[in-house]
Amino acid sequence: MTTVNATARPVPPPPPRGDTYRLALPNTAAAPKVARDFVSSLLGINRHGALMEDARLCVTEVVTNAHRHTATPLIRVHVTVDRKRVTVCVADDEPWALPVAVPVSDRDSGRGLLLVESLAWAWGATVHGGCSPGHKVVWFTLARPSGPLETV
Repeated sequence: MTTVNATARPVPPPPPRGDTYRLALPNTAAAPKVARDFVSSLLGINRHGALMEDARLCVTEVVTNAHRHTATPLIRVHVTVDRKRVTVCVADDEPWALPVAVPVSDRDSGRGLLLVESLAWAWGATVHGGCSPGHKVVWFTLARPSGPLETV
């Protein structure tokens, strides 16, 4: 397993007592919206409304990248939520297309991972499969501000 940590922050382990939710969706133009709605619903149910807009933006960018830059038939979204943070992992079957958070200056696109980097507490990419990589996961963690949980 190879991990590319895109920030100087430590790579967070999955929350030990968090709840994990999974979604597998076809790699279509609708995938970013479906993933965004899925994450948004989970954060609302789990009283993380303060993280909702950042999570919606970040998951849209990461799923859009998987859709545009891979031929994977399925995009898998795993969301782990605990009391203080949410970690979203987006997996595809193309281990060689690692994300880079550096825009090409003369293009109108290519800045999505810079947005993820600016909003997330931490983010990165992990390639799974050893000598014969099978897939990669691009993940980000958002941490809630201090204070009590929101009421529903």
